Amino acid sequence: MVKDVYVAAVFELNEDYNTHDWNIYIINANKTPIETVLVIAQGYTEKKMTAAMRKTVKIIPAKGFAKIEYIDQSVFGLDNFFTITYFLENKMYDKRFEFPRNTIREDEMATIPVMPQKGILAL
Repeated sequence: MVKDVYVAAVFELNEDYNTHDWNIYIINANKTPIETVLVIAQGYTEKKMTAAMRKTVKIIPAKGFAKIEYIDQSVFGLDNFFTITYFLENKMYDKRFEFPRNTIREDEMATIPVMPQKGILAL
């Protein structure tokens, strides 16, 4: 069972473009690192589906986090899911996290584990 690993949407300053953008992070609140983190992200509705995005993160340290991707507001009307597979102490774990449509909003931000910023945790 996946424990102490989260996916969060964080609204933060993009210093390159001087804008505020939403980014997706994986958070590791465990006391040990997670390794070979595989991510598949996709958005969908009954009539529409985005292309799948795949990414690998070699290691996320204990009580650490890693930025996975920028997420454009145009897909907030879709159900966005992130399937995360990783190794913790040589055991493989897998979980599908989801942001139901229209749930990534500034007024929904709250304290999230490990990170100093506020954000929204996926279900």
